[in-house]
Amino acid sequence: MVNVRNLLEYNAEVRHRYLAALAKLPWDEFVKNREASWHSLRNIFIHTMGAIDHWLDFLQNEKLCTNKKFDDYKNMVDLQAYMEHVEGRMRKYLDLVPPDGLVEKYGLTNDIGEDIEVTAEDILIHVFEEEVHHRGELIALLWQINIEPPLMGWKYL
Repeated sequence: MVNVRNLLEYNAEVRHRYLAALAKLPWDEFVKNREASWHSLRNIFIHTMGAIDHWLDFLQNEKLCTNKKFDDYKNMVDLQAYMEHVEGRMRKYLDLVPPDGLVEKYGLTNDIGEDIEVTAEDILIHVFEEEVHHRGELIALLWQINIEPPLMGWKYL
């Protein structure tokens, strides 16, 4: 059985490959509005980091999410720093949460207005899925500009 920690570790490894590939693009290509979910490759990448940051705030009852605007990220150094900030938060959370902490329940309102109860593990799986969803979007956008996306096969195969 796959453990949520392994899924998140896998996402982090692939995320680094994607940032390295995206860093090779000219900045104007990286920030160009491609009429995608968050418009540009930069914004999609930042959105995935923001989602992780948001859910870590939720799980830890913190307010550390940067909530910066997309245009506040002016270069790859800014993106790298944000990615490292978010990854550091995730590592710290996963290092400190006990195994039974993953089954801790939280109440929230879902996207259709229903009050639901979820576990920490449910939220972390959602974080994993959110990033995979947007990685697919990045793949399609890279193909549109004739760039082969980085390899991302499951590390255990």
